[in-house]
Amino acid sequence: MQKNNNKLGWLFTSPYVVFTLVFFLLPLLWSLWLAFTDWNMISPTINFVGVSNFVKAIQAPEVQAAFLVTYKFLIAFVPMALILSMAVALLVNALPKFKGLFMVAFFLPYLSSGVVTSLIVKGLLAKNGPFDSFLQNNLHLNVDWFGNSVTAILIISFMIAWKMAGYYGLILISGLQNINQEVYESASLDGANRWTSFWKITLPMLFPALFTVVILAVGVSFGIFTEVYQLTGGGPELATNTWQMDIFNQAFVNLNSGYASAIAIIASLVTFASIGVIRKLLNIWGKKNGWN
Repeated sequence: MQKNNNKLGWLFTSPYVVFTLVFFLLPLLWSLWLAFTDWNMISPTINFVGVSNFVKAIQAPEVQAAFLVTYKFLIAFVPMALILSMAVALLVNALPKFKGLFMVAFFLPYLSSGVVTSLIVKGLLAKNGPFDSFLQNNLHLNVDWFGNSVTAILIISFMIAWKMAGYYGLILISGLQNINQEVYESASLDGANRWTSFWKITLPMLFPALFTVVILAVGVSFGIFTEVYQLTGGGPELATNTWQMDIFNQAFVNLNSGYASAIAIIASLVTFASIGVIRKLLNIWGKKNGWN
């Protein structure tokens, strides 16, 4: 019976196993091999170049810019995503009726295409666009939204945070609903107001949900590509040049797949290391609030 159950289990999981092998493991091994070659995706010959691609990548201004830009997006996007998703969760959780309906409405942007969203924002903020024309005609302001490094990063970060708010809000709502309301009632009897209850009760008891949301948001900040590609192309002057943007340019524009693979491996290592540090910091905060 046990052997039959094991065979049945492997049978049901086999589609995912095959999918993982074909679309994750094999490309990963191929990328690791390419990182040590000079293949240009066209030549039939592949020359082994050792670690020269990694040395070149570490010294390249574009890669160094991508390293800094990624952390700029991290600093901008993660707080925005947390604030928006928390606002969505608190708003929906406080509704007396139709919570599911409103949650679906907030979740819909997550299903929208990043390309479509980027094109809409690009049209709204373009020169002589509706919003820019309003600022020029009424406030005499002339803002180059995507030509300024600060505004470009903030706009892209807010776009992605708006898109992800509904998804992250679902996670936070599940955490809010698991908090015993008697805790709030006891705190109210002791004189705690809503603001105090939020900081002293809600946030600490939301730790598992917040932990999940923060780690997911950090992962997203290290994988930004579509919005940057559509809106800025990595400019101005590499101010929004993310890891993915640089990998794309090297692999499919410059046709230097070996060098692009080396950048991808470096980006992966930086991503995993950063997530590991943030996880430890979150666990320290969680332990202070009674979470093991």
